[in-house]
Amino acid sequence: MSSSPPNTPPLSDDTARAILVGVDFGRGASFDPTLDELALLAESAGDSPVARVIARRKAPDAALFVGSGKADEIKALVLGHQAHTVLFDQALSPAQQRNLEQHLGVPVADRTALILEIFAARAKSHEGKLQVELARLQYLSTRLVRRWSHLERQSGGIGMRGGPGEAQIELDRRMIGERIKSVKERLVKVKRQRNTQRRARERNNNFSVALVGYTNAGKSTLFNALVKARAYAADQLFATLDTTTRQLYLEEAGRSVSLSDTVGFIRDLPHKLVEAFQATLREATEADLLLHVIDAASPVLDEQMEEVDRVLAEIGAEGIPQILVFNKQDLLEESQRPRVASDWLELPGGIRVQRVFVSSLTGEGLDLLRREITRTMQELEAKALLNKAAGLPHDDVDPRERIIEEDFDDDADPATGTQSTKP
Repeated sequence: MSSSPPNTPPLSDDTARAILVGVDFGRGASFDPTLDELALLAESAGDSPVARVIARRKAPDAALFVGSGKADEIKALVLGHQAHTVLFDQALSPAQQRNLEQHLGVPVADRTALILEIFAARAKSHEGKLQVELARLQYLSTRLVRRWSHLERQSGGIGMRGGPGEAQIELDRRMIGERIKSVKERLVKVKRQRNTQRRARERNNNFSVALVGYTNAGKSTLFNALVKARAYAADQLFATLDTTTRQLYLEEAGRSVSLSDTVGFIRDLPHKLVEAFQATLREATEADLLLHVIDAASPVLDEQMEEVDRVLAEIGAEGIPQILVFNKQDLLEESQRPRVASDWLELPGGIRVQRVFVSSLTGEGLDLLRREITRTMQELEAKALLNKAAGLPHDDVDPRERIIEEDFDDDADPATGTQSTKP
């Protein structure tokens, strides 16, 4: 089944036209029947979707992922739309990507490569650029075997780089491995700097709050509205990659707390990206309180909430207290708006979480959110004082830090970034 997006605007000569492909493997596999999110990713990367293809299979085809018949259908669309690239909503193996490019005659990218491309374009800080480079190198290292034909040639000998008879693929893998090691060493220094900053905040007894949520849920707009900042915010996926921290004054508490805006999450976020962004995501794992920002107007908000919770669990932040912030109330019809501005939501496992409805664009509900942050902060600090007075055993190390693995294992394979399995 294929279709073209409605009301497609005229394309300029330099706009890359893309065919979007999604495959439904049945129950238990993530699948977007509309491919709307992949379209947003493509647009964020500078491509313009001109057609969408949906395939249904029980399992991926080993050679072409979608099978030869569907591959021929995609090729006809490429020729008919004069497309420049084909984008898949699922991850492709190096062999599948190579075979598809040979069959279709245009470059092919999967969801992981697309997200990496967006991250590379959006990273602004030195730390963010290093993190993206690490993830891209680790992704590239798995694609060396079948990616380029010149890698089959032998090089080496007197006066040549590499040892005698060293295959080009081995040379490229070694060069990538050396670069990965160098980037990891530089990121370790960044982690130390962040730890120094965190210890300084702890010495000042500064309560920390972190914004987390699905990409494009409005975190940066909410951040700007709360702290009167000018952090970049736009209606696009991954508008912000670099963590920004500002002081938020809480009038009822008569003091300030630190508020951090973090990178957004997304379905099937590449694991290597999560690993590479550990230094940035530590702002979330080390926070005293998380504001889980949710796009209340999204038709798939339940799935987006589940994905954010999954990533939080992956980075060891699932046990941190949360306030659910249902944002974008201004986009809801009157009949869809909540009857009360704040209530409690029971999550799986019987956990009750405070829920606040706001619009970061109009300012609706922001005063209530500040009050709920104050109330939660006071409750958490009072509980900590009671535990201390009761002499409950505690370690010098925050227990959340024991959950998080070291960001960079010295025993990791430099070419693949695979972590060692230490006990």
